[in-house]
Amino acid sequence: MKRVPKPVFFIVALLILAFTYTAVFGIAYYEGDNKVTVLKGINDIRWGIDISGGVNATFKPADGYDASARELKAARATIEQRMVSLGITDYEIYDDSNNDRIIVRFPWKSDEKEYNASESVEEIAETAELTFRKGNSAAEQTYDKKGNLVQKTPTGETAGEPLLTGSDVEDAQAKYGQLEQNKNAEHFVELTLNEEGKEKFAKATEENLNGTISIWMDDIMISAPTVNSVITDGKAVISGSFTASSAAALANKIKAGALPFKLETVTYGNISPTLGQNALLSMGWAAGIAFALIAIIMIVFYRLPGFIAVISLTGQMALSIAAISRYFPIFSSFTMTLPGIAGLILSIGMGVDCNVITAERIKEELRGGRTLDGALEKGTKNSLAAIIDGNMTVVIVSIILMLVFGPSNILSFLFGASTTGTIYAFGYTLLVGVISNFIMGIFFSRLMLRSVAGLKPFRKAWLFGGAKNAK
Repeated sequence: MKRVPKPVFFIVALLILAFTYTAVFGIAYYEGDNKVTVLKGINDIRWGIDISGGVNATFKPADGYDASARELKAARATIEQRMVSLGITDYEIYDDSNNDRIIVRFPWKSDEKEYNASESVEEIAETAELTFRKGNSAAEQTYDKKGNLVQKTPTGETAGEPLLTGSDVEDAQAKYGQLEQNKNAEHFVELTLNEEGKEKFAKATEENLNGTISIWMDDIMISAPTVNSVITDGKAVISGSFTASSAAALANKIKAGALPFKLETVTYGNISPTLGQNALLSMGWAAGIAFALIAIIMIVFYRLPGFIAVISLTGQMALSIAAISRYFPIFSSFTMTLPGIAGLILSIGMGVDCNVITAERIKEELRGGRTLDGALEKGTKNSLAAIIDGNMTVVIVSIILMLVFGPSNILSFLFGASTTGTIYAFGYTLLVGVISNFIMGIFFSRLMLRSVAGLKPFRKAWLFGGAKNAK
């Protein structure tokens, strides 16, 4: 058996425990009254309508505009894209072409305190028309709640034909870094222009070299950078007084595109949770008690492999939470429903199964007369095929659930929109849990087993399930 350095067990175990702590509680600090989140935890998860309630809103075209059925569907698709961009997977959206109405239901934000439905509606119903304009002349200047200057309504040469529009943008990403030397890092939005936009932007920066090209969202100026060089690579940056959340929100609106017409809210209101926080608390207690019982049973029956299994299961749970809370920025945020929590708990059961199969195979090899090193090598090798077979079937089912009931809505016309978010959550958490099981239950668990087997005090066959007098 290939030996693993002895300290690896302690290093991996400490890393898993540290990761678990940060994944559950997150890391954040305050700059005055503003909370700056470094790593997201459970409190940053956006809970579904069944747990936290949400907003119910009905929209119609503004200014008496008579929208066609096709235009209503386009507006619905744009709102739906914004939902997905915002990480809202538990939602319902319908268009009523007979009455020119769009009806939307979606959950509250994770950090919602005031539960103001009108502000939440603005999050998805803004027209978000992006334009690049010559100069930076504005007809109106006001201040927002934080005292920042807000310039509205382009005037003079700035009110002329836009140099570029949102249709020239291929992609938009919120980023954080240093844009200029000797300046602090800041949040900004990086734009990637399409081929037509690239040509327009190269021409605009050439004609306005050392001048100003202002960037507007609807009729509000959001940035007015000076053109220092001709930009031909199709990359543009929007900078300003952005926070992480405001930069992400702007990037999402740009990617989702502008609505085909302006919307006005007909009615809006709060939705009460169908199950509520008590159901979440009950499920949390049930999961905690179940995990504690599983830990005791694993340690009693399988001794040292059982103890290592508990550490790997803790890491699996933390990794699943991290994938849901957007602990890792590369993953989209996610709306967690009670069926989603059920999927998470079920995946922990799959993790237990993985560790039980491995421990049993090691025990069998030891009782068959093999040495400790031989039993570990043969037991882990022989258990791998059974674990992969069992988990791959769950992976396939999870992917099917996500494709059918997720944002792609492949078959939602058969099952109805009301099932989309909740069933998608179940498939997503089940898939994430199984992948976490492969990482923690197969790789790290076996790494720790081989490492601890090299420590002299633990080189006793009975600690791995063998007979007490065996060597």
